[in-house]
Amino acid sequence: MASAEKSLKIPKKDLESFHEHLKRSKRIMALLGAGISASSGLPTFRGAGGYWRTYNATTLATPGSFSENPGLVWQFYNYRRHMALSAKPNRAHLALAELARRRPEFMTLSQNVDGLSPRARHPESQLKLLHGSLMDLKCWNRNCNYFDKNNFVDPIVPALAIPSEGSTTASDAPVANETLHNELKRKAAVIRKDVDISDAQVPISQLKTEDLPHCPTCNDLLRPGVVWFGEALPQDVLEDVGNFIDAPERIDLMLVIGTSSKVHPAAGFTDQARARGARVAVVNMDTKDVGAGGLRKGDWFFHGDAAEIVPELLEPIVGDIGPFKET
Repeated sequence: MASAEKSLKIPKKDLESFHEHLKRSKRIMALLGAGISASSGLPTFRGAGGYWRTYNATTLATPGSFSENPGLVWQFYNYRRHMALSAKPNRAHLALAELARRRPEFMTLSQNVDGLSPRARHPESQLKLLHGSLMDLKCWNRNCNYFDKNNFVDPIVPALAIPSEGSTTASDAPVANETLHNELKRKAAVIRKDVDISDAQVPISQLKTEDLPHCPTCNDLLRPGVVWFGEALPQDVLEDVGNFIDAPERIDLMLVIGTSSKVHPAAGFTDQARARGARVAVVNMDTKDVGAGGLRKGDWFFHGDAAEIVPELLEPIVGDIGPFKET
């Protein structure tokens, strides 16, 4: 059970009313944003901190940037992959994964590409990655269908290795699944003290095209398996979400966690769920981030760190959630 000290972070009346509704809820949706991953120590690359070296991160996340300078774009995404693999799923990821196992009609829509929800063992069929994943690779050639899912090799090619200063022996390297576990064993469980290449004062190499990841099928370049600005969201994911929302049964609860929920189409999912009967619960560090539609009577807003609040909110169903453990 949650301790009395922890429960004081959430107004008792709000927590009790939420728990009562949660226990009655069968069909549940969750929309996740960067805030849930910030609790794991990952930079969001949004707002005032949205720069990598001297580049606005959004300018690197386009097909045009990759076409012009694939080496630079790969260095940016390789840095993000490396950071994500060095982080661990937090208790919010774990609580949502456990809720999915206990509520088969629970669907999570994640705008995050960091792979933390899959590493928390969130059931794949109940996790819809709206923007793809840093851990996926696909061919840059649109006529080639090569796709590599959950590739945890770090670095993907030697030229993308993060520069290091010395080394230390690892005792708790992060393990996502069997693939990642085997990769870490191959590296002899060595974690290097990495140079921070997000700092523009740190020099980085100008990579040649031949040094970048290439498709084993057609030998064109591989690209990160994420959705870039100007690209459509995955059609199969949108169809799955649409089918869930349009099902005859009502939706009982919509969780909006760590996201402003103001960018479409994700911003529309909350209102669509509400139109299907859902009450809405928002968890956010920013009291102004209540979604494009705002809060309505019967909704909840829980202010604070998702890693602390979400496990407490879901405790009646998922039980006590401890920290992430490697297997």
